[in-house]
Amino acid sequence: MNADKNAIKINVWINDDRLEALKKAGLAEMAREKFAGMMLLEINCTEDQKNSIQQQYPSAKYDSSTTHSIELLPKAAKDKIFDLAVHMRSTGPEVIDRFLAKK
Repeated sequence: MNADKNAIKINVWINDDRLEALKKAGLAEMAREKFAGMMLLEINCTEDQKNSIQQQYPSAKYDSSTTHSIELLPKAAKDKIFDLAVHMRSTGPEVIDRFLAKK
């Protein structure tokens, strides 16, 4: 989980399929409830990773005032990030390192 509320993150919403994948990997506790029972997985990023993502995905926006998260990433990108988080059993910046290396 992200202890620093000002840390940069990518929020991946968790649907039933993703929750099942997290449970199978023993990572369901990493998801947290956000709104009205909807769950998300917070993937942490560094400043350099945020800048790289914004260069590679011009539609991506960083919300520095409220959520401190990178928004408007394509679904395919979030799917890859989620799959890497499950595979690596992590929500740390190493997930984004691997994502950017595979791009």
